[in-house]
Amino acid sequence: MRKSNVIILLAALAVLGATSRAQQKEPLKLIKSVPLPALKDGDFDHFTTDLQGKRLFAAAEENSKVLVFDLDSGKLLQTLSDLKAPHSLVYRDDLKKLFVVDGDLGKIRMYDGATYKKSGDIDMREGADSMAYDSATKYMYVITGGTDAKMPNSYLTTVDSTTGKKIGDIKLDSDDVEGVVLEKSGPRAFVVIRGNNTIEVFDRQKQTLLATWPLLNDATKPTAMAFDESTHRLFVGTRNPGKLVVIDSNSGQVVANQSGASMIDDMGFDAAHKFVFFAGTELLYVFQERDGDHVELVSKVPTAFRAKTGIFVPELNRYYLGVPHHETKSAELRIYDVTP
Repeated sequence: MRKSNVIILLAALAVLGATSRAQQKEPLKLIKSVPLPALKDGDFDHFTTDLQGKRLFAAAEENSKVLVFDLDSGKLLQTLSDLKAPHSLVYRDDLKKLFVVDGDLGKIRMYDGATYKKSGDIDMREGADSMAYDSATKYMYVITGGTDAKMPNSYLTTVDSTTGKKIGDIKLDSDDVEGVVLEKSGPRAFVVIRGNNTIEVFDRQKQTLLATWPLLNDATKPTAMAFDESTHRLFVGTRNPGKLVVIDSNSGQVVANQSGASMIDDMGFDAAHKFVFFAGTELLYVFQERDGDHVELVSKVPTAFRAKTGIFVPELNRYYLGVPHHETKSAELRIYDVTP
């Protein structure tokens, strides 16, 4: 082929590639921003939903509040203010009860789902933070202790949310532990041991350690995690630097990694479309799991300072993002439609 023809062909392919990328839908479409002018500077932490009641609960951690929104409109319905540092939450529709893990109080605070009145406390260690909920057993698996409690170790504490009783403790070999996810098809709990740069795997029924999996040397401070049980892949978000690390949940081997947003705090997974939502300060990365060993960055969505916490709600095909107050910019709840 003549050189001039090669140049023309390459140019045509480049144009086709650019056109194809331009025609691809962005996976997230911002449909609403709800201003929250009453909030001062300070991070959000985790979210949870009440699907039947069409409510979203958001822990405004450093504002010492839990905010209750209408899931459809985003309207602020209620503010719970008798808290210090709310972190993780779960709503039990069968009991009409909200459970809020508060690290500074060292309690799980419970609220009546209809009146929002406090209905009791479950005493925990200080430092209570991240939590995973097992909808089959109604058990909460809460990270407690550690640095925030001025303790040399953290614990994975099991709480029966039906009886309000603690039923087990696993001592963890670090004072810096950040997250936990549960498998549905078996008894394993995967715990992010940030202080050791590892994932530890426990049998949550027997309360025993099954395995310890090291992460990459160039991907430290693991903080967030999501799980695709169908492909046996754990998605781990690190902060130093921001990376998405993909781990085989059977072997513990790292099979892929990609650069991600900085300061990640929460991760969402869309099982239907294989999207991984990786929120960090200023940017929300959207990855897509192509197969068990490959993830692809499909979008970088501009967000805001320390907008690093959100939740994907598969039943609504929506992603909700908490945006903190910063300088002259009001705090917001941003609502996105997922558009595969």
